[in-house]
Amino acid sequence: MSIEAELRAENARWERRETVVGKVLPYPLLGAGTLFTLLQALWGEPVPYWPVLGLAVTAMIWLLWFHTLHPEWHDNVPLMGLYYAGLLVLAFGLVALSPWYGFFTFVGYVQAFQYLKGRWRYVGVAATATVASVSYLGGLSSIKASNLWWGWVILAVIVTLLASSFTYFGEMAERRNEKQKKALTELHEANVKLEAALEENAGLHSQLLVQAREAGVLDERQRMAREIHDTLAQGLAGILTQLQAAEQTLDEPSTLRRHLTNATDLARESLTEARRTVHAVEPVVLAQARLPDAINDVAKRWSEVNHIDAVLTTTGDARPMHADIEVALLRTAQEALTNVAKHANASRVGLTLSYMGDIVSLDVRDDGVGFEPNVKRTNGSTNGGFGLAGMRQRVQRLAGRLDIESEPGGGTAVSASVPAIPAGGGE
Repeated sequence: MSIEAELRAENARWERRETVVGKVLPYPLLGAGTLFTLLQALWGEPVPYWPVLGLAVTAMIWLLWFHTLHPEWHDNVPLMGLYYAGLLVLAFGLVALSPWYGFFTFVGYVQAFQYLKGRWRYVGVAATATVASVSYLGGLSSIKASNLWWGWVILAVIVTLLASSFTYFGEMAERRNEKQKKALTELHEANVKLEAALEENAGLHSQLLVQAREAGVLDERQRMAREIHDTLAQGLAGILTQLQAAEQTLDEPSTLRRHLTNATDLARESLTEARRTVHAVEPVVLAQARLPDAINDVAKRWSEVNHIDAVLTTTGDARPMHADIEVALLRTAQEALTNVAKHANASRVGLTLSYMGDIVSLDVRDDGVGFEPNVKRTNGSTNGGFGLAGMRQRVQRLAGRLDIESEPGGGTAVSASVPAIPAGGGE
């Protein structure tokens, strides 16, 4: 059970107890006053039996009719004001006959708080204190005999002040209880809304999980497409190039053998990369070397195959990066070099790997024929072919950026920048 529910239950228990005490209390007090009054006969004091019994029975009927049997009248302020006035008249009559009914007058304080509102509550308290003061002085006959009328007035004023003080503190407690009940009600409503929100969030979370799975499947498909393009497609393109070159050098055994050896090596590398792509592991060259060395090996191999000078320059503090970062930069280098071999007709390529404070960048520049980057392709894209789009997606997936600068006759520069996430970070 929550704290809010426990507080609500505790308040309900106290209210039930107060209600029961308020309903039952007048009758034992009236009975006690009557009993002690009648017992006075045993002490030899005169007792007006019939007036006492008559007023006591009348007071009991008055209580039963208004206080007990008709609780639906309790919110009718004028009617309950009339009831209270009648109760005080009966109480005064009983106290005038016997001071023992001073016990019964205590009911006036309780019911003034229960049935009267605002300033009338204090009027009822003052009237009750005045009636009760008669019993404190030994009854109305004692006041007459001792001529204590001023004493009665002074005592009534003192009792009124004390009773009013208790009434004031009771009102403060009642207001605090009302505020607490209101706060508990608001808290309950807030809890209900919170539970509804949590249920709604649970539903949204389930939807997000479904969407995340779908996005993950799509991302994995794109990754596989990039991997196939970056490995198998490039390898097959290289093999085809070597076989075409070999076909043109059938009468030159040494050159033919070199092209066939290159084609065989490319086939082995492509097969290894295909296996590693299936198992979603880093490229084979990265498994055996640091990123600068891996890119340098790729550039040398590419230069030997395509007979184009490719030189790598490394700047900054070369340090191990997260596997995804290194794979993205290596694939960018491979794809950029493949594009140079296919389209640039270049004589020289320069690669620069820069380690900076919070980013790592790779620049690939060639002195080829260049192209217009913003011209729409046959597929409607302005981002280049699948190779350039794959590079851009791979870099952007790592919160990086890919920039391409080129113009017809002015060569091409490809720049990839990704966050410098160290090895072991961002897991």
